[in-house]
Amino acid sequence: MAEEKALNDQMVARRQKMKALVDDLSIDPFGHRFDRDALAADLHEQYDEKTQEELEANPVEVIIAGRMVAKRGAGKVIFADVRDRSGEIQVYARRDDLGDNYPIIKRADLGDFLGIKGQVMKTEAGELTILVKHLTHLSKALRPMPDKFHGISDVETRYRKRYLDLIANKESLTRFQNRSKIVSAIRAFMDGHDFLEVETPILQTQAGGAAAKPFITHHNALNIDMYMRIATELYLKRLVVGGMERVYEIGRIFRNEGMDPKHNPEFTTLESYAAYWDFTDVMDETEGIFRAAAKVVHPDLQVNYQGTDIDLSKPFARKHMVDLIKEKTGVDFWPEMTVEEARQLADEHHVKYERYWQVGHIINEFFDNFVEDTLEQPTFVYGHPVEVSPLAKKNADDPRFTDRFELYIVGSEFANAFTELNDPIDQRARFEAQAAERDNGNDEAEGIDEDFLEALEYGMPPTGGLGIGIDRLVMLLTDAASIRDVVLFPTMRPE
Repeated sequence: MAEEKALNDQMVARRQKMKALVDDLSIDPFGHRFDRDALAADLHEQYDEKTQEELEANPVEVIIAGRMVAKRGAGKVIFADVRDRSGEIQVYARRDDLGDNYPIIKRADLGDFLGIKGQVMKTEAGELTILVKHLTHLSKALRPMPDKFHGISDVETRYRKRYLDLIANKESLTRFQNRSKIVSAIRAFMDGHDFLEVETPILQTQAGGAAAKPFITHHNALNIDMYMRIATELYLKRLVVGGMERVYEIGRIFRNEGMDPKHNPEFTTLESYAAYWDFTDVMDETEGIFRAAAKVVHPDLQVNYQGTDIDLSKPFARKHMVDLIKEKTGVDFWPEMTVEEARQLADEHHVKYERYWQVGHIINEFFDNFVEDTLEQPTFVYGHPVEVSPLAKKNADDPRFTDRFELYIVGSEFANAFTELNDPIDQRARFEAQAAERDNGNDEAEGIDEDFLEALEYGMPPTGGLGIGIDRLVMLLTDAASIRDVVLFPTMRPE
């Protein structure tokens, strides 16, 4: 009774039609397995250029299946549009041809799934069409389709009910199809360069590999707290220690932090590690990955993102962080200075800082405030201060900085990479400095991972590591303004 009260008139009518399928036609409203031999896009590709006369002279029979998304006509003749995973095609049903089979399409509602056997033809208007010879009812839609397939404009509905978004918005369906192609292209690139795809733990006993707040859970059998991983880095490096010289993982990461157009609590990254490489080799790798991914969507490597033209065909710029700060602000951090001198520069330029910050933290904040948003074309920014790079190797010529880079495009970070720190003594000191920061109020600082330090003590070869945000890359390549537009089921507050 409660369910019946919740039904509107359209839903009641659809249930009545469902009952009529059983009572009048002895048809199961929710169908069975069906063999088709053609997709809409393939038919358009093969026959759109054929004339009406050519198709009549060489008749072709096909079997298609899909959701009915439009319906025109009544009485003895009905035209309908049927959509499958590749696109849409028109069908033409005549009562004189179908006889007792005709009521299936006559009674069908928008959203119903139909199986159709018919002949390829052209209408007088020149539209490729399937002349229906036999119909099979495959599934009844008990709710009306959104906005008659004109799209869903309400953003909340699009994110909460992605299935309706995919039904109603062709742009969304295409974007997610392209996402899969992009990820496949990345895998093909990595596999083609002798990287081995692996899987590492999502539940971990210690969160590490990034400065981020973890989600915490409890394992009842072991009676211990565990953490959803905030990065795959430390486990992948263990594999390099073990002799897997080139490894990568594409997987979910979880961070218990804020949400905005660029951040979702769970997201996807690519991380890779290559023995005997340094961060300059990884720059070359990164360019290769971006071009391989872009080609499946933009074969000419020209991308327009939110009105900005991006050229991925040219070599990416490579600039030191301190040089960029000097270009934008005139402030020169190359000479060595005390924390007090750096704080004075920060005060003069209205840059806020925390009490535990060292010179490197302030340099990084200058970059964030004055440079990051200005980098439109692909730019590798290297030379991050050691204070903000606890897992990167120090630069041999100037140990204040590390051999690390981040890739920026249209003012956003897309990749983070460095020559990995493989000195266990230095790594312990960095971890201890991070632990001290945590004690001084930085709740995103890493703790000391004793197991990882032990692994390093067995020896890790010089290694170049890379992390790429897959979601942001898909945003760039599909012109999506929000990360929620490229994550099928983004995190939402319960209604």
